[in-house]
Amino acid sequence: MSLLKRGKEMKSAKQRIGEIIAVLYKAYPKSRTVLRFESPHQILVATILSAQCTDERVNQITPSLFKKHPTPHDFASADPKVLEMEIKSTGFFRNKTKSIIGASKKIVEDFDGAVPDNMEDLLTLPGVARKTANIVLSSAFQKAEGIAVDTHVKRLSQRLGLSKENVPDKIEQDLIAIVPKKDWIDFNYMLVLHGRRVCPSRKPRCPECQLRHLCPSASEFYPENELNIPKSFR
Repeated sequence: MSLLKRGKEMKSAKQRIGEIIAVLYKAYPKSRTVLRFESPHQILVATILSAQCTDERVNQITPSLFKKHPTPHDFASADPKVLEMEIKSTGFFRNKTKSIIGASKKIVEDFDGAVPDNMEDLLTLPGVARKTANIVLSSAFQKAEGIAVDTHVKRLSQRLGLSKENVPDKIEQDLIAIVPKKDWIDFNYMLVLHGRRVCPSRKPRCPECQLRHLCPSASEFYPENELNIPKSFR
């Protein structure tokens, strides 16, 4: 059976998701965010900074940033112009400054200086959407109230045929409908790692991908004879 035909006849996302998760757990048994943080507020700030920026770049500036602004109160009272210069290397620094200061002020004024530990309250913070809220909840509080959808999760969800949507919130709804809740936190981090290491936006390395026999998009990038899919999966 050709890979193209196999892709058309491939099982549904709901039927494949169990094996996809099992393969990812084997490949990435201890996956977590690479953003460095020591408190809920630090992971909130780091996640805001990571938008359209690499985690590595964020990790370069946060040690000095958190040393200068150790609490939500410090960020809430920060001089915007000064903070802009401190985070400039992460890009979109003006919008990020507004979000960081705005979120910090609301945390101080409405939540007694403590980052909320639930989705509803987190979404009231300026600059915080579901992706950021999910990362804060999973990383700081080990709570699963959804699946964070960043650029990697979006790309892999589409390539693996888990969602046909383009809007992150809609992709998230497709994922939580098929991924067991006990796996929500790990699923995000495993997809992120797989996206970085094996399935980047350009030139995905399908022949070495552990999910190639479960991916309907593999034939879009490589001919079947280069994918080396075991006969048992054809």
